[in-house]
Amino acid sequence: MNETRQAPPPPEVFIIGCGDIGHRVAELWKQRGTRVRALARSEERAAEYAQHGIDAVRGDLDAPATLKVPASASVIYFFAPPPTKGTTDPRMQHFLGAISPSALPTRIVYISTSGVYGDVQGAWVTEESPTNPTTDRSRRRLDAEKKLRAWCDQHEVPYVILRVPGIYGPGRLPIDVVKSGRPILRESESGYTNRIHADDLAAICVRAGEADAPPGIYNVSDGQPGTMAQYFKAVADLVGVPHPPEVSLEEARRVLSVEMMSYLTESRRVNNNKMIQRLGIGLSYPALSDGLPTCQA
Repeated sequence: MNETRQAPPPPEVFIIGCGDIGHRVAELWKQRGTRVRALARSEERAAEYAQHGIDAVRGDLDAPATLKVPASASVIYFFAPPPTKGTTDPRMQHFLGAISPSALPTRIVYISTSGVYGDVQGAWVTEESPTNPTTDRSRRRLDAEKKLRAWCDQHEVPYVILRVPGIYGPGRLPIDVVKSGRPILRESESGYTNRIHADDLAAICVRAGEADAPPGIYNVSDGQPGTMAQYFKAVADLVGVPHPPEVSLEEARRVLSVEMMSYLTESRRVNNNKMIQRLGIGLSYPALSDGLPTCQA
């Protein structure tokens, strides 16, 4: 990631859903001298945050009475996933309801999914493309987007929504799958998928939180769509195991999980021009071949 600007850092960042990407984002902000706090559902998670120099704020997105967004939070990142069922995201609503109207943040950054575009049979999608999610997983994300946009428009708070595809990086590869010999959909029937390296995504999130970053919706990807079959084969090559056996789409419906099939039956190519041009992003890993070597154990 090329750092070309010297925007002043926010005085405090608050992260909701501080998992792998949240920790990466926190570390980048801490390197700039910014205080980072994160929502912690348990004492165990609070202790984990403390080990990484992150101050914990206790609360539970599923128990709105326990939520309190710090008044000192300047930039808020909402990385928490929606519930696993339904077509809406009550967690986003609970979060927004916990923000005091007298202590509004300077901006909110939300990680959504490129799945909100649904299946476009391999066509390119831009931020202007219509949303048409075909799974409840993506419908929940689109619902969260709509809730956030409505709230931010009402309170005149800038927002950045990052529509993110598959994330890969150290600790995020399907190594167990390729080592197990489980089948994959054969190359000739595989649709397009899109990816972003975890380090690039974290840097993009930091850029999105800067005061001079234009607000709005951005597609996030490395701009080099491929197929799921190509991805699994590349991971197999990385770890030195044979390529997984390939099956037809008809057979895949019988042997692969419903969740996996929901990914395989959607095909789109994500255009990242707006992210590159308006946010001024320079990717460290502009292709899978660049990023996979960083994932070696």
